[in-house]
Parts: sequence; C-alpha cells; structure tokens
Amino acid sequence: MKIRCRAFAVNLLILMLAAAAVKTVTAQVPKPSAATKPTIVIVHGAWGGSWAFRRVDELLRQKGFNVYRPQLTGLGERVHLSRPDIGLSTHIDDVVNTILFEDLHDIILVGHSYGGMVITGVADRVPDRIHRLVYLDAFVPNDGESVMSFQGSRGDWLKPMIKGDFIVPIWVKPDQPPPHDVPQSIKTFTDPISLKNKAALKLPATYILTVAAGKEAKDDDFWAQAQRAKERGWPVLELTADHNAQWSAPEALVEMLAGIR
Repeated sequence: MKIRCRAFAVNLLILMLAAAAVKTVTAQVPKPSAATKPTIVIVHGAWGGSWAFRRVDELLRQKGFNVYRPQLTGLGERVHLSRPDIGLSTHIDDVVNTILFEDLHDIILVGHSYGGMVITGVADRVPDRIHRLVYLDAFVPNDGESVMSFQGSRGDWLKPMIKGDFIVPIWVKPDQPPPHDVPQSIKTFTDPISLKNKAALKLPATYILTVAAGKEAKDDDFWAQAQRAKERGWPVLELTADHNAQWSAPEALVEMLAGIR
C-alpha cells in the first residue's frame, strides 16, 4: 500500500513540475499586443457612414493596423437617431468618445471631406491622443468657419437638396437598399467650428488631394483646401482617384495611408 502511495506521490510531483515548465515556457512567449500596432481612426464624410470605409479597413488590417471607424450620429447605421438639432459638435463628441472609451493613444486620425471639420474639432479636444492628422480631400477649417462658409457663392448646388432642417442627397433612390447615403442635419453644415487649444496647432498633419484621372489638380473642388494645407507647411500628397477614393482607389489609398507616419 505504501509503495502505491509513494508511486502516486511521485507521479503527482512529475505532473506538477511538467505543468510548471509549460507555464514558464508559455509566459516567455510574447503575445501580440494591440498597443504595438499603429492605430488609424477614420472619420467618414457628409451623408455617408463608416460602412463606406469597410474595404479600406480590411486592407489596413492586413497590413497590421488597428482600425476604428466611428459612426457619426444620425448617419449610416445610426440614421434612426437623426434629429434637426444634431450639429458639428455632436459629431466631434462621437469621435472624441470613441478615442476616450476605447482608450486610444498615438493615433493617426483621418477625416474624409466633411470629416475634416470633425477631426479638426477632435484635435482641439484631445491633441495628446493624436500622432498625426490626415485630411483626405477634406475641409481644413480655421476657427469660426463652417462648411457653408467654405461653399460661399459656390454653394448653389446644395440648395435643391435642402428640405426643411436637412440636406437630402438627390443621388439616392427612394427604393435603394442600404447601405446608402442619408439626409444630414443642416446644422452640421452651418455650425462654425470653435478652436481654442493651441496644442492642436502643433500636431503634424498630411493632406491627400484626390484628383480624377485626366483632370488638373488646380481644377479640383478641394484644391483650395490643399493649398491651405501647404501654407501651413503640411506635406500634400496627390492621389489619382475621384472624391471617394475609398471606392475608386482603395488599394492605392491604403498604400498611401500606410506610408504616413
């Protein structure tokens, strides 16, 4: 009986030592950490949604990036929350809260088109979380400017789309299944941006001007914004694509984003 107990004890000791050895080896194997991967936060444009950058998201992840695509309130899959009182500050809050609640740091913050207004406001709020700003064919506002002030006399194209408190995209068919663009509160276009944080002015930034094939860059709708970026000393990159490069040239766009540090 004593022999059996002694054999059992020896076997148990061997199993315990083996388990400890496995645990030690496992502990020595470095686990992939999300913190070691560069993080890109992409803010979509007017009428659109985070869905528009799904392909770009996939391609960036294949290159080892962490990707976040905040959905602006009242648009995309949050269209059910659409209200006339949603303004630019609401959308800035959407992105700031994504950054804070996901505890993101050292991010590359990308804003497409109207998203340039949003990321400028986000940078003013949380500059310490941002490594670089990227304006993708986007507005580059100064304090007190709005989308409508940028449009000026060229804003007549928007007038047929203004229906009450919303700007309704005329290119969406009534029976078109989602995903598709949706009406957007006019307040997001008329609200002036308020910039107070001087630290945000020191953040590095890059401008990507998308120019359709066969078109001169100076004739592009966002040429003036690219020139403003150049005046601020930012690198200005040119991408052959229409305004929605996330669809017309996703691979080229991702290669360009991946090269920005």
